[in-house]
Amino acid sequence: MIRRLAACLISGSASLVAAEPFSLVFPVDCTLGETCHIQHYLDHDPGPGARDYTCEGLSYDGHQGTDIALPSIADMSAGVTVRAAAPGVVRGLRDGVADRLYDGQDLSGQDCGNGIAITHAEGWETQYCHLRNGSVAVTPGQQVAAGTPLGEVGLSGRTQFPHLHLTLRRDGEVIDPFAPEGAGTCDSAATLWQDTPAYRPGGLLSVGFAQRVPSLAEITEGSADDAPPRRDTALVGFGQVFGARAGDSLRIVIEGPSGRVIGHDAPIDRPQAVLFRAAGRKAQPGGWPAGSYRLSVTLLRDGQSLETRSTALRLD
Repeated sequence: MIRRLAACLISGSASLVAAEPFSLVFPVDCTLGETCHIQHYLDHDPGPGARDYTCEGLSYDGHQGTDIALPSIADMSAGVTVRAAAPGVVRGLRDGVADRLYDGQDLSGQDCGNGIAITHAEGWETQYCHLRNGSVAVTPGQQVAAGTPLGEVGLSGRTQFPHLHLTLRRDGEVIDPFAPEGAGTCDSAATLWQDTPAYRPGGLLSVGFAQRVPSLAEITEGSADDAPPRRDTALVGFGQVFGARAGDSLRIVIEGPSGRVIGHDAPIDRPQAVLFRAAGRKAQPGGWPAGSYRLSVTLLRDGQSLETRSTALRLD
């Protein structure tokens, strides 16, 4: 997340070659809806509110780019490549900023964290922020093709979750690649993507079993289900959500060998970028019955299922 991107990075220069009409390829080696998601879009609301290009609220006030996020720090640690979205020349870069959750510390103007700026033909520029420390793989002045590896998704700068923040500009003006002509009617077909990423208005990031209610830090780290329940422990199911709206709810259901163990609807009373809910039961006298247990977590919106994810556990 970033409200004001760094004004400049280390400078470099080289000639640009005229190209086909400007367009973008998806800049992260991940599968949307499976191994990554778009957490925030550019804010089209000129006032204090926030509105993405579809006129929904998957943004925040003043956000100037597209945030492509990973479910957890564990996913980041496995290494997820960031690639150039279009051919151009590396104008500048920064590396060496630590990967850590932002908690209000002074960033000394390094809100972007480890970043790269690339100039393209006809006044276009892309900027890539929050790259993983030590992963930057290009140099100032280097000519790159669309798809050239630039680095890896990281947690540097002003961010509380691992993601790539991509900003697009033309002649210094920030442009939304999903709606390059402006906010418009909320259903404009205009796009700068070669293959436009499908819009996902929120959804589930992870579900799992645990012996106790996990912390947000454990879920962000990807370690919440490292110690699964046993027959002699509590039995807890959790779900992590992005893009929640006021009025949504999270339905957590656990079925076991003897029928339903848990059936819980957790209401969501305000919009939240990322949240989790959990439900469970204490250890039982004599232990849980041996056999298979299935956790299903459903995000409900306007009383309808937006998405369901399931996982299974065997207790012997």
